[in-house]
Amino acid sequence: MEPYGIALLGCGTVGSGVAKLLLEEPERLAAQAGQPLVLRKVVVKDPGKAREVALPSNLIATDCRSVLSDPSIQLVVEVVGGTAWARTAVLDSLAAGKDVVTANKALLAQHGQEIFDAGRKHGRSIAFEASVAGGIPIIGALTQGLAANRILAIQGILNGTCNYILTEMTDQGRSYREALADAQAKGYAEADPTMDVDGTDTAHKLAILSQIAFRIAIPLNDIPRRGIAEIDKIDIGYARELGYTIKLLAEAWVDPKSTDGPIAMHVSPVMLRQTYPLALVRDAFNAIFVTGDAVGSTLYYGRGAGQMPTASAVVADIIDMAVGRAQQTFRSLKLWSSETKKTTLRSRATIPSRFYLRMHVQDRPGVLAEITRILADHQISISSIIQHEAMEGPEGSAVVPLIIMTHTALTGSFTDAVARINRSPSVLAGSVYFPVAD
Repeated sequence: MEPYGIALLGCGTVGSGVAKLLLEEPERLAAQAGQPLVLRKVVVKDPGKAREVALPSNLIATDCRSVLSDPSIQLVVEVVGGTAWARTAVLDSLAAGKDVVTANKALLAQHGQEIFDAGRKHGRSIAFEASVAGGIPIIGALTQGLAANRILAIQGILNGTCNYILTEMTDQGRSYREALADAQAKGYAEADPTMDVDGTDTAHKLAILSQIAFRIAIPLNDIPRRGIAEIDKIDIGYARELGYTIKLLAEAWVDPKSTDGPIAMHVSPVMLRQTYPLALVRDAFNAIFVTGDAVGSTLYYGRGAGQMPTASAVVADIIDMAVGRAQQTFRSLKLWSSETKKTTLRSRATIPSRFYLRMHVQDRPGVLAEITRILADHQISISSIIQHEAMEGPEGSAVVPLIIMTHTALTGSFTDAVARINRSPSVLAGSVYFPVAD
């Protein structure tokens, strides 16, 4: 059997893991692929940099052109990250007649249409299992295992950095800043963690999953998202007191009674019952619920990042390319194509939910009545209230932390009520709120 030639663009953390598997497990991988998987080139910026894998010197290159002109290379694996250089390298590889495997969720979320159109134009294929949830085979589950289903809902923890931070805040009582610093020290968070903690990374992944699950194209900026930076450890404490845990969730769902109604979607901190499976996901792990009309609810759990879990998903795509499965999936699904339905999301204002609301108010008669009256004016009923002893506020004033759990209300009515509450002179700082999922 002829060997299957592979070029690797990038040899950082994930790239080193991919190279390690290809170089150290050739017989096992050849048995899976039905032919030898041969690493022929590794393109890097700095050939002299120390790496976690010993690369033979004849494999190392610094210029993509040596890959594009090599007829013995059938597949290019992009694990560089970022979008500018990676976009050009992927498009050039497709134009040169190479199939592509990528782990780059930002590239797909922002340039998926252009890249997949280029693949179709040049008769090439693209596989991207590692772009979402690291070692969890969620792309394969949606494209193959659940192919008989109309997908009704996706609900998942898709960012290991945020989940680690929230776990530390919950289990160790740390502040957000303390937990973030610990995540950075352990390599779970970047020096600049903005894209993780503000929900952007999770939104990238939700956009990819929605493209597959619902056959829709959603511009990234259209996905409502809130991050975790405003979560205080007192919110973690109140959540525990109420029997809940706070998680950053990506959620998308359709009306099961409608075949073409708008899809609801968001990325947000959500309060979950402590016994709910996603509430039990700790540290840097990911987990995803997928609900299909035939199968019901299915749960996928595992390491959502890290060298070898992500490398595992990349090499699985390489094997799928070698045996032809990835090409069949690419041709049949027609993802990011003119056949993909362009849609607008369901207005957040029309989505019903319960809510957690925290505010600090003046300790004086009538304040609670004022707050409850505002909520009642917006057709929002109260499920429970926590009001602890007053504490000292600015300039020696007495301040009461007030926690309200609502019954189900329309999101638009609730946010209008919160805006009115925040304008009240009785409320001493902006309130904090999260959806509650029961």
